[in-house]
Amino acid sequence: MLQDAGAGLLPIRQAQRRLFAGLRRHWTLSAQFLLASLIISIGGMLVIGLLVSRQIEDGVLNRTASITALYVDSVVAPRLQALAEQPRLDDAQVKTLTWLLTSTPLADRIVTYKVWSLQGEVLYSPDPQLIGQHFPIDTGLAQAMHGTVSVDMSDLTEPENVAERQRWKRLVEVYVPVRDGTRQRVIAVTEFYQLPDEIDGAITAALWRTWAIVAGTTLVMYVLLAGIVRRGSNTIVQQQRALREKVLELSQLLAQNQRLHERVRQAANRTTALNEQSLRRIGADLHDGPAQALALALLRLDTVAPSEGEPSRQSEALAVVQKAVKEAMGEVRAIATGLRLPELQPLSLTEVAERAVQAHERRSGTPVELRLDALPEQAPLAVKIALLRSLQETLSNATRHGGGIDVRAHVWVEADRLYLTVSDAGPGFDWTAVDTDGHLGLAGVRERAELLGGHFHIGTAPARGAVVQMYWPLVDGDEG
Repeated sequence: MLQDAGAGLLPIRQAQRRLFAGLRRHWTLSAQFLLASLIISIGGMLVIGLLVSRQIEDGVLNRTASITALYVDSVVAPRLQALAEQPRLDDAQVKTLTWLLTSTPLADRIVTYKVWSLQGEVLYSPDPQLIGQHFPIDTGLAQAMHGTVSVDMSDLTEPENVAERQRWKRLVEVYVPVRDGTRQRVIAVTEFYQLPDEIDGAITAALWRTWAIVAGTTLVMYVLLAGIVRRGSNTIVQQQRALREKVLELSQLLAQNQRLHERVRQAANRTTALNEQSLRRIGADLHDGPAQALALALLRLDTVAPSEGEPSRQSEALAVVQKAVKEAMGEVRAIATGLRLPELQPLSLTEVAERAVQAHERRSGTPVELRLDALPEQAPLAVKIALLRSLQETLSNATRHGGGIDVRAHVWVEADRLYLTVSDAGPGFDWTAVDTDGHLGLAGVRERAELLGGHFHIGTAPARGAVVQMYWPLVDGDEG
């Protein structure tokens, strides 16, 4: 049965949790606070009202007990002084007590009363059958035996209340100690039963006044708090709305900036590829144009070479011209070879780096210590071009300006970036004078790195060698 009841309550609890979760999501802070404060205020009002009600009820009962005790001390106690010398009341004393209950104003307030000995024996009762009987000593009777007035609203469930239960449902029960003439010793206890109507009326009236005051005070506090919180909540809501608008605007700007950045990056990739295509075309044009013309000039010069009988001055002039044409043709071919870029698309980053280093070692005769750390197989073409050109320029600078001393190159990948470091142990140079000191190629390397969204840094000083480091982002772009 209990398990079935618990299973039946589970959907209700789940629905309550969903309801409060929905309120937290959709209600404003002021609405949530007002609901919570309303529940707390009502709970507090009920607790305070119940406490005050209990205090009022206790106060009314204590006042009734005080009045009854005063009456006992003044009217009843003098008739019971004989109990200080004898254990029971005689017939005359019983008649006197009956007269007090039926013929005096005491009968208007008290419906019945008993006189108890200190041993729990009924010494007097309107019901003669109770006189002489012993009953268990309850809490109120025990307190009175110790000299304290006790009052309570009795449901008449005690064994000695058989006759009262037949006429009433509940009565106000007051125990009053009776003292001897010296006022020092309790000699008996009187138990008075009073109708609760007058007390109920007084309690009800007091409760109405109390609940009205508590409810009014709670309502005023709630309204004041609601006004303060609502003003604060409105301010917060307005600030939240403004903040959301700013965040939305900033998000749109960031998205637009991201799109522009992507377009710039793609344009940079295309520009890098197009520049290399242009350089390749220029190299081919130099090879097919001026180089061929110079070769033809050399052939013509060979045919017009002076014989042994011709003047030596003419022979010397032709030799100078022939030498100059040969040197010019060599330079044109070298330029054309340098401008022509190998096909990099099918090559891996490792192959690109190794090819650049090997080509430099063949041209310069300078050994290079190359270190490659777990490079990916493929990368954007623009990054491959940048790696090749940067190695060519930095290794050339390390050889020409660093004396080719302890030249090292290190290529690795970290956080989706391709890093390149080239160092030498040469004399170093002043980087602030790079634009006028024969290092224009390094400026081009820096521009190439920054154009692709990377970074370029050089650390050097006179007599301390040089370290050049750069990186490029390894992102796929529109390589057009």
